[in-house]
Amino acid sequence: MATSPYVTHRLEAFGSTIFAQMSELAAATGSLNLGQGFPDYDGPPEIFVGAQEAMAAGFNQYCHGAGVLELRQAIAEHQDRFYGLHIDPEEEVLVTTGATEAIAAVLLGILNAGDEVIAFEPFYDSYAACISLADAQLVPVTLRGASWDFDPEELRAAFGPRTRALLLNTPHNPTGKIFSLDELQLIAELAADHDCLVIADEVYEHLCFDAQHVPISSLPAMAERTLTISSGGKTFSCTGWKVGWVTGPAQLVSAARSAKQFLSYVNSSPLQYGIAAGLRLGDEYFRGLAADLAAKRAVLADGFRAIGIEPFWPASGYFMSIDVGPLGFADGMEFCQHIAHTAQLVAIPSQVFYQDPTRGLQYVRWAFCKRDVVLAEACERLLALTAVAQS
Repeated sequence: MATSPYVTHRLEAFGSTIFAQMSELAAATGSLNLGQGFPDYDGPPEIFVGAQEAMAAGFNQYCHGAGVLELRQAIAEHQDRFYGLHIDPEEEVLVTTGATEAIAAVLLGILNAGDEVIAFEPFYDSYAACISLADAQLVPVTLRGASWDFDPEELRAAFGPRTRALLLNTPHNPTGKIFSLDELQLIAELAADHDCLVIADEVYEHLCFDAQHVPISSLPAMAERTLTISSGGKTFSCTGWKVGWVTGPAQLVSAARSAKQFLSYVNSSPLQYGIAAGLRLGDEYFRGLAADLAAKRAVLADGFRAIGIEPFWPASGYFMSIDVGPLGFADGMEFCQHIAHTAQLVAIPSQVFYQDPTRGLQYVRWAFCKRDVVLAEACERLLALTAVAQS
């Protein structure tokens, strides 16, 4: 898609997001949309009650610049409850317009022109765009193989005199990888050696199936150099609410707030009360959330196996990836266009999550955070499509 001749050079390479493109394709072809990562069902009723009560009580105007205190306190309680991290809700929490704005605010708030940011690819597409907006440079380290491992020497080599931050997404989108404790310890060691900040994107923290999420800020000496990002959208199946947050040392959170105040200033005051209610739900809610998604993961995996494809097995999150080579395609984008028009299914070509698209050319990402009836229908369409191709 051509970009406007008036767009800043920092965004010339990006155009519209792949999510907008593929959602438009889904609408145009009447497809089931297993591309963009949003559930087609609502979250727990407690969050709606909390938001409605806040609206009825008149909490509908601008809130405090750092966010509603009730939510900041709930976030601090959450970090202590699940991870033993002690956060000051007054100085060490910033509420944002979703995790996407949190990423932008952190990067714009801490980076200077020419700084370098290390990130593991494939990566969420806003990382590269926000780093570019800050006039900084992205240094990718590639995750490879069925278990999405990285080469420790490649990571070591990525650090240099201009390294300002490492952007760590765990649990990881799009692969579903949960970084192991050994991997986190290596990252922590290198960050300390190079006096580097860590930006930890943990929005899928409660969507873990096969391993436990360990925040890198909980490792020795890492709390002082880590900004942690999360969101209510994934945890409470309300992605349209756009309530996210940043936690970390007061000076680093203040830097993020310096940028956030000129992006959205404040956001969705009454909805913040709903997310606060959600964060205080009992452990059974969080266990049930992961168990439900794990069951959906199994449904989609069985659908791929029925057509002879062994998917990359995600340990967390909303997404499952496949290699479309065995289906006769060398290009994931071509495959996604093909199935939209022939099977009325939409997925995301993973090549857009790499700095060099050829590294992910044959991979396609699918969202399984959908109702069971939708997943069953998607599996039937995949089976019918391959049956036609083989006849």
